[in-house]
Amino acid sequence: MARTIVLAALLLAVAAPPPCRSQSLPGLPGDSGAGATAPSYAASLKPEHPVLPPDVSPPDEKTSAVAASPVATIPAAIRPPQPALIVVGFAGGYVRRNSTVHGEVQLAEHLRNTYGSTIHAEIFENHHGREAHREILRLVGASAGDASTGAMTEAAKRAARIILYGHSWGASEAVAMARQLERDGVPVLLLVQVDGVPKLGEDDAVIPANVAQAVNFYQLDGLLHGRRRIRAADPAATTILGNFRLTYKDTGVACPGYPWYTRAFTKPHIEIENDPRVWNKVEALILSNLILSKATP
Repeated sequence: MARTIVLAALLLAVAAPPPCRSQSLPGLPGDSGAGATAPSYAASLKPEHPVLPPDVSPPDEKTSAVAASPVATIPAAIRPPQPALIVVGFAGGYVRRNSTVHGEVQLAEHLRNTYGSTIHAEIFENHHGREAHREILRLVGASAGDASTGAMTEAAKRAARIILYGHSWGASEAVAMARQLERDGVPVLLLVQVDGVPKLGEDDAVIPANVAQAVNFYQLDGLLHGRRRIRAADPAATTILGNFRLTYKDTGVACPGYPWYTRAFTKPHIEIENDPRVWNKVEALILSNLILSKATP
């Protein structure tokens, strides 16, 4: 068992140099056929297309009308909702929060640079859950006198607008964070798992009832791959937008900035992490919640 844990740790550990370049994967809206530098995000986001990719393998669960409907165009000037949309991501493996070679880190940076005060975006290492929890409580109105307990007014809890996402162990930590917020009585608008790998002692398969919507992107190739199915603890409270499988067997995503052992043994796991199409869809879902937050009195 110890040897297995050490091997998994080595495979999940990643270096932090230059951003990788992703090859264009044919057949999805916005693909030009030429190589594109990740992340493309807003540059290739096409609001007139469905939020979730139409040509990946069908989801294990029926996609909801929310996921299938077109994303509304974001107005040129958006006044910050009160409070701002809080987006918290968790990096996979032993990835540092400032390692911009990774798609989940790039997304947080992109959200901060693009949407300003309308979105408060943070990224944390997946083993820094306590730090992330304290920051979320502070942002949703934890009392200054006893922030460590998460003391909040009921009004602050109801007003909370939180989105959680993560890759690999980071996806597992995102579910654990949602479960912690459920104990705090804090709702979560959206939870996104990208090739989630459960951490020791965590269950990332069941989405807690305080989460309004959840979606799972995964691949099944290689030694390390994500969970293929997530489900709601309470289907009446949580909409599972879908469990979407992607494959990189025919056309892959080259990541030259990664160590040889991750490219040799877990390549599909890091390909999905750096697939700009995945993060474009995640951004589209975030923006749809931003629109809903703005429209809600």
